[in-house]
Amino acid sequence: MDDMRTAFGNTAEAILDSDPLAAVVVADISADMFAKAAARHPDRVLNVGIREPLMISVGGGLSLAGMHPLVHSYAPFLIERSYEQIKLDLAHQGGAAVLVSVGASYDVARGGRTHHSPGDVALLDTLPGFAVHVPGHPTEVPALLESAVGQGHSSYIRLSATSNASSLPVSPTLQVVRQGTRALVVAVGPMLDPVIDATRDLDMTVAYATTVRPFDAAGLRALAVADSVVLVEPYLAGTSLRLVDEVLADRPHRSLGLGVPRVELRRYGTPEDHAHLYGLDAAGIRRSLNGFLPPA
Repeated sequence: MDDMRTAFGNTAEAILDSDPLAAVVVADISADMFAKAAARHPDRVLNVGIREPLMISVGGGLSLAGMHPLVHSYAPFLIERSYEQIKLDLAHQGGAAVLVSVGASYDVARGGRTHHSPGDVALLDTLPGFAVHVPGHPTEVPALLESAVGQGHSSYIRLSATSNASSLPVSPTLQVVRQGTRALVVAVGPMLDPVIDATRDLDMTVAYATTVRPFDAAGLRALAVADSVVLVEPYLAGTSLRLVDEVLADRPHRSLGLGVPRVELRRYGTPEDHAHLYGLDAAGIRRSLNGFLPPA
């Protein structure tokens, strides 16, 4: 099985071959992955060097010229380092690019804080019109990428080195994995497996989301038949909680947002170490659920 990054590279290469308006823009990172595609399409595979803000500006310019740019790097370099260019050269100018990141929140734990980006989705939430997709398995990546190209608005596809054991059909709506009565737990992308493990013997509905912007408001209302909703995201805790509360504003409800907390571990280790210390493994999620829900 390919990992998400390889699935992205293969799909992007196929898009370059089939869509004469498609272009890939990188800033050294992953340039080798597109070497063969660059040989076939030297005018549509662009490496700007270690200049991530320029990478976004080039993508914005290509978009305004009618092209379909795919812009790719590690999440902290693609989103945080280049935020001003995303704000001005894409959002403000009405450009449309597909931003594809790797590294996720702490996938590159050994790289230290410079390579962590739990706040990327929250940062994009300050801008209008961005679609956000969070695949949970490599085989979900092609459909999400293909559907994002040429849509007339910008999208962010957040790839991770962590994935669920199996894939689900890609859908813009919430997908029910298990039915229950005590609460609704929404698992985003690669958080599905730990959520399934954490709730295995609990009477809860578990729903799966790969598209979080736009958020499936109708699906949430239909599934939130109990008064308790838990949202488990692989980035900054509570990023989408405001949307849950807005959708259910006319109903009495309790909500809990689990994700990467607003603390800095200041240590290296592995992604699994970070998930454990942040309470995002199955045991940590179970503790949070037990603390949030009233006794059965």
